[in-house]
Amino acid sequence: MADKATRTVQSGTQSNGKLDVSALVLTALLAAAGFILNITVGQALATTGIHPQFVIAAYCLAIIAIRPKVGQCVVLGLICAVVAQLNTSIPGLNFLTEACGSLVMGLFVNSAFKKSKAMPYVAAFVTTIVSGMLFAAVGNAMAGFEASMLLVKLPVVIGTAAFNTIVVGLLAGPIAKAANRK
Repeated sequence: MADKATRTVQSGTQSNGKLDVSALVLTALLAAAGFILNITVGQALATTGIHPQFVIAAYCLAIIAIRPKVGQCVVLGLICAVVAQLNTSIPGLNFLTEACGSLVMGLFVNSAFKKSKAMPYVAAFVTTIVSGMLFAAVGNAMAGFEASMLLVKLPVVIGTAAFNTIVVGLLAGPIAKAANRK
């Protein structure tokens, strides 16, 4: 009788910090979902004065789930910036703003604050403020507006940051758990 070898298959192995194919696929899926939400729910909410940026929330969630090194976070932000090009008022600017935003998010995820239950909320808020104010500042400069025009955009950026804070805070745990990276 032939001896049958037992084959063991492991599922659910954790790969925190690895920027592998599954991490890139997760980022692409979240970015695509963020884009769809931006052009549907985001446009509907924009009529009320709320301007959510689901693509920013997407890379925040991806970074929380994957927990890559700080430099790798920029790659994830740039992936989301590519998607953002499909629905932006200033083409190309998102490459700068999302690279900076994802860098900020990466600093939070790799800090001593990373284990805090408040981290997703605080990090999403700060990340959105950085990305949004950078977009507003560079956009103003490109249009030739005075710096004082930033004050007009500040409430929109803060409102967007508050909205993203809620989205990221509520979804961070379930997405990290679903990605089996928590």
